[in-house]
Amino acid sequence: MFFGTITMVILYLIFRYILAWITYFNNLDPRLGDSTWRWSYDYHVVGERDISDLDDKDFVRLRRKKNKIITLMYSVVMIMFIASMSLLSKILLFFTS
Repeated sequence: MFFGTITMVILYLIFRYILAWITYFNNLDPRLGDSTWRWSYDYHVVGERDISDLDDKDFVRLRRKKNKIITLMYSVVMIMFIASMSLLSKILLFFTS
């Protein structure tokens, strides 16, 4: 139970760090918007580069970085969910036995 709690605290700190990066990327260019939970409008085609990269390289690369960070955020949220279910089951087993 102790290690589960420490794991949840560490994952929460990582989550807050990732949210700070998303906020930083949102503030770099107003075209990205203020959304934290959704990817920007960049529909990737498998095997081909984004054509809009030719128009505005800096913005497209910034948008791709933000999308990678958002994907990392969703991964951490999923891991936190699994870890919280494990911690909750250990707490319930502790109080029922």
